Amino acid sequence: MKYFLVVGERSGDLHAANLIKELKLADSTAEFQFYGGDMMAEEADGLKLHYREMAFMGFWEVIKNYNLLRKIFNNCIEDIRAYNPDVLILVDFSGFNMRLAKRLVKSETKIFYYIAPKVWAWNQSRAHKIREYIDKLYTILPFETKFFNKYSVNSKYVGNPLVERIDSWLLNNPKNTDQENTIAILPGSRHQEVSTMLELMLQVVPSFKDFSFVVAGVDNLEPSVYEPIKKLINVKIEFGSTYEILRRSKAAIVTSGTATLETALFNIPQVVCYKTSFISYLIGRAIIKVKYISLVNLIAGREIVKELIQSNLNKENLVRELDQLINSSSKRDSILNDYNEIRNLLGKESASKNVALDIVCNNQ
Repeated sequence: MKYFLVVGERSGDLHAANLIKELKLADSTAEFQFYGGDMMAEEADGLKLHYREMAFMGFWEVIKNYNLLRKIFNNCIEDIRAYNPDVLILVDFSGFNMRLAKRLVKSETKIFYYIAPKVWAWNQSRAHKIREYIDKLYTILPFETKFFNKYSVNSKYVGNPLVERIDSWLLNNPKNTDQENTIAILPGSRHQEVSTMLELMLQVVPSFKDFSFVVAGVDNLEPSVYEPIKKLINVKIEFGSTYEILRRSKAAIVTSGTATLETALFNIPQVVCYKTSFISYLIGRAIIKVKYISLVNLIAGREIVKELIQSNLNKENLVRELDQLINSSSKRDSILNDYNEIRNLLGKESASKNVALDIVCNNQ
């Protein structure tokens, strides 16, 4: 079959790349085109647009770049129609991808959604649109399928792709030493969030002179976004080595997103950070209906890791929370025990393989 995939950020690129790999195993004559990233391009030819061209974060930021996004959207519609795929696979990136589904729902192409839109967080009535536009929805968080069943959405929990990826990485990269005096800083993967978060996170460095800090850099961002690191002595940056950094760290400071769950699966105590523009924050606070922003706390349904959001994200609070993660054995033990609960909830299913087999076996 011919497959067209649409991804809008780095984490989606990773999951879509693994899905392409499994689709090639399940369908030996598969052909691909996609809006995606470098990891997908390593698995297949057919990259039409890199996701960095449309990776805007926050309500206000999307509004400011509306004309550019509209042009990209229209080009994407044209590319899909010109390719005429058997299957359209939308991966996360719901603001863009749900609009694609709406425009293409009446075409002959079947539409599948991998990594469900987070409609349970705000404007839950959007689940009705998913039922209308999407042929099948693949969820990666255990509580999502129960939510979508209430709206009669054709959904299936396939496991979480990070579990398989990280377990495989850990198996092939055995740990040879105890945790070093290293603190990981994961400021995000998009220019906008790194430029906002990194300098705030680095404020803690002078308060922990016995520790070295390592920033997980993203190599497809321009180097200037990491300039604040040069001002500090015991901070270095490593590109494309997030898992290696987490493996040897005692604690982590993490921007809210996929990285919070990755950090948990590495059993590293963390403090979660998030800050956006004031306007975007006000809009978000008014409409978001969930108590937490980190995947770790959302999956557990309670606070496992501390979340410092907007005005609460300051040096004093960061230093206090990080100090507890490092020096309080009871705090560390509590978090690690809760991480085990998260793993049990996620299970050990191979998400990418499950999705690929379901799409290929049911649509040929």
